[in-house]
Amino acid sequence: NHSEAALKKAKARGERYLFFDKSMTDRVAGNLTLENQLRQARINDEFVLYYQPKRSLVSGKVTGAEALMRWNNPKTGLVPPNHFIPVLEETGMIHEVGRWAVRQAIADYLRWIDAGLEPVRIAVNVSPLQLRNRGFVGEIEQLISVDQRAAAGLELEITESMVMENIEHGIASLQAIRALGVHITLDDFGTGFSSLSHLSRLPLDVLKIDRSFVLDMAKGPDGMAIVMNIITLAHSLKLNVVAEGVETEEQSKLLRLMKCDEMQGFLFSKPVPVELFESDFLARAAGV
Repeated sequence: NHSEAALKKAKARGERYLFFDKSMTDRVAGNLTLENQLRQARINDEFVLYYQPKRSLVSGKVTGAEALMRWNNPKTGLVPPNHFIPVLEETGMIHEVGRWAVRQAIADYLRWIDAGLEPVRIAVNVSPLQLRNRGFVGEIEQLISVDQRAAAGLELEITESMVMENIEHGIASLQAIRALGVHITLDDFGTGFSSLSHLSRLPLDVLKIDRSFVLDMAKGPDGMAIVMNIITLAHSLKLNVVAEGVETEEQSKLLRLMKCDEMQGFLFSKPVPVELFESDFLARAAGV
């Protein structure tokens, strides 16, 4: 009803109250339809993982991949994550779909090893709701228990803001996950509000430079100085550094000069279905 629509929007905005207007009902109805479609999508196995490779700026070889979720809607085709992830989070379906993503990434990694392909670690994005869940560490432990090789092939990507919501719980969860042999990446570094003291406490393996900083490198010395300082800071903490959103040769050259470890972006490859990733990158690297 109208009051429920207004209440839902007020909560989303953080307002104490909000007056109803017709667009709220339309939006709620649209979200309800999408929610039902997503529940059906899970039942029908319509979610797929696309892989975007990461490349070493030193050797040029594929060193890893980020798994990016897509919804293969039979009526409209591929749906980008920003169109459906918020609804998965709002409804709590992100827990089930998130487990599926990790399970699928592990299955793909193990299949590559068994097929003699070049195995590379797969990074899977974690939702704030997943990290906040007290049973999340147990879920990861159960998912990697399928094979003793699974942990070495898995990396979880988190953001600064996710950990800052509950710093002590976040640190404890990440420490427990790393103890299982799974790598942890801090994504979108520099866009959140964490202090350097918190950064030094986080149990991390990889730090990702946000694409906005990579873009600003070409705008002048200030942009380059920020990226250089991030790389220096990360290396001082013994972290691997990945620059995301690399789209030009100039950006790639600058990052190489600044001793960045890896890059990810459309200059190298856009996200591709698993079959293309296997044939274009892994099989070629393994000489299959």
